[in-house]
Amino acid sequence: MNTSTAPDSGGPPGAAGTRAVELTGITKTFPGVVANSDVNLSVRSGEVHALCGENGAGKSTLMKILYGMQAPDSGTIRVRGDQVRLRTPADAIRVGIGMVHQHFMLADNLTVLENIVLGAEGAHGIGARARRQVLALAEQAGFELRPDVLVERLGVADRQRVEILKVLYRGAQIIILDEPTAVLVPQEVDELFVTLRTMRERGFTFLFISHKLDEVRAIADTITVLRRGTTVGTVAATKVTSRRLAEMMVGSELPVPEHGVSTVTDREVLSVSGLSASEQDRTVLADIDLTVHEGEVVGIAGVEGNGQTELVEAIMGMRPVDAGRIVLGERDLTGLPTLARREAGIGYVPEDRHRQGLLLDESLWLNRILGHQTRRPVARGRWLDRQGAKADTQRIVEQFDVRTPSIEVDAAALSGGNQQKLVVGRELSGDPALLIAAHPTRGVDVGAQAGIWDHLRAARAAGLAVLLISADLDELIGLSDTIRVMFGGRLVAAADPRSVTPQELGAAMTGAQEAG
Repeated sequence: MNTSTAPDSGGPPGAAGTRAVELTGITKTFPGVVANSDVNLSVRSGEVHALCGENGAGKSTLMKILYGMQAPDSGTIRVRGDQVRLRTPADAIRVGIGMVHQHFMLADNLTVLENIVLGAEGAHGIGARARRQVLALAEQAGFELRPDVLVERLGVADRQRVEILKVLYRGAQIIILDEPTAVLVPQEVDELFVTLRTMRERGFTFLFISHKLDEVRAIADTITVLRRGTTVGTVAATKVTSRRLAEMMVGSELPVPEHGVSTVTDREVLSVSGLSASEQDRTVLADIDLTVHEGEVVGIAGVEGNGQTELVEAIMGMRPVDAGRIVLGERDLTGLPTLARREAGIGYVPEDRHRQGLLLDESLWLNRILGHQTRRPVARGRWLDRQGAKADTQRIVEQFDVRTPSIEVDAAALSGGNQQKLVVGRELSGDPALLIAAHPTRGVDVGAQAGIWDHLRAARAAGLAVLLISADLDELIGLSDTIRVMFGGRLVAAADPRSVTPQELGAAMTGAQEAG
């Protein structure tokens, strides 16, 4: 039996129709959890093969196995017909497999060329030869490349192109794309798809992981659906609807964001005026005026890096401001620390649940306390109320459908969607006056997404004011009462969600035109 770790991956990508990857009988278990159970996946050379499924369905584990980050308990992996054993990502790279992660791994203080070459200097050196190779790869992929520009000056779409060139530079012919459109506006998605089609025609093979089913159908040749760790089926993209894919994934129809009848009142809950902030002599917020009323969802649209994160941090007291006022109800919060703002009535769903929302190595009930440690039911005066915290965590688990064997398990044991539902449940507890929700459904499956939307709509109907930041334009249009567009640290346009299209919003987000 040939179980080579690193067969020769030189030469051009394989001819379309041959098998680039075959996973057979892949099983992987963790303590108390079966992540993959007898999974089969066959990917042809020169195709875009999408992998869909709920959070916790086993997609990430399967791709980590293919990329050498985890070892299967059983099953076989074949790459271009040869059985291989992938112990590390280096093994995967040597057989021509690369992975572009959802969260980019670039050094902002290095140039595009330096980022691409970094860690692979042995392949083509670091001088003129490396530059020629990078430029040749960019031309092959159809990219316009500025090799000497610092990465910190690039937008999200250009950063993604650099990540793709990184894996191409290392010889990848089979490329795993993890949620590649999560932070792109519609025009950038279209550009990415043009690139993928160009590369597919030149023989490259893609494994495309996404929760956006319409996009999956637009770009994929073939779609494999996983459910609860096993393969549900493989279908041709041209012969399946988004509704059917959703049913295969979660057993229900594709959810649609919609806010229904307006519940907006005249009462101002959040008032931001003249808010400005700078960072290292660079303006990140410029004279922001913003109001959110009781029962209103105000959506903030913008390409990442245009001030949305800084706006949230300023309102939460996590970033100093140069000028302006932040008022919640009738209380001026401008000079108060973050905990005092939370105690005043702000709930906060952060954009990165791992870095800012959860302690992954702590139990669910301890995570229930975060940011709420001075308030009932998790505290009595200055003392922690363990029983109260545990009882309320159990309530959140049941009310928000957090799928877990116990509130005593660590947060890391939950799938991404269940982690997010725990965070949303925690922040909607305690009757906040304002909820700041930054990308509340990013990276979650359609089932978890539908549940989170339902809870946001119910809270809005009960009078909650919501500031919603999202890269999902359908979500913004469907949930918001009004939409503001951020560009270059300024609020540059307003849009009516009842009439604006995703394309019009995308154009306003890139500074191309006014929103509708």
